[in-house]
Amino acid sequence: MEAIKEPIKISDSEWEVMRVIWTLGQSNAKEVTDLLSTNKNWKAATVKTLLGRLVKKGVLQPESQGKKFIYTPLVSEEATVRSATENLFSHICAQKVGQTITEMITEAELTAADMAMLRDALDNKQPVAEIACNCIPGQCQCKVHTHDSFKVKENKR
Repeated sequence: MEAIKEPIKISDSEWEVMRVIWTLGQSNAKEVTDLLSTNKNWKAATVKTLLGRLVKKGVLQPESQGKKFIYTPLVSEEATVRSATENLFSHICAQKVGQTITEMITEAELTAADMAMLRDALDNKQPVAEIACNCIPGQCQCKVHTHDSFKVKENKR
C-alpha cells in the first residue's frame, strides 16, 4: 500500500472523504455521501468530484462493480499524516519545530495514555546540541538570516 514516496497532498475536503474510506477499508460514493451529507451537507456530486480527484492523485483505487465503483485506499492514514507533518515542518524554520510541537501538544486534548506515550518518546529521544536554521535569508528572525544581514549581502554584490 505504501508505494507512493512523494508528498501526499490532499485538501481538507479530500481528508474528510479519505477518513471515511480509511475507517471502512473501502467504500462506494453512496456510502461516503450518506456518512458526510449530515455533517457536511454535501451532495453526491461533491463526493464524486472529491473521489475523482483522489483517484487522479493516486491515493484511491477505483474498482468497477456493476454500475458503481468501490474505492480502496492506496496509502494508509498513517503515511498521509506523516506526509502532512513533514510538509508542515518543511514550511517553518527548523529552529521552531520544537515550539510548534509544544503548541500542538498544548492545544490537543490528550489522554493519560497519550501523555505517557509522549513522555516515553521524549525520554528515548537523543537531543542534538544545536539545530541549524534551514531558511532562505529573509524568511525568519534568526541572527544569520535577519533582514539587515540580507541587505548587507545584497549591497556587497
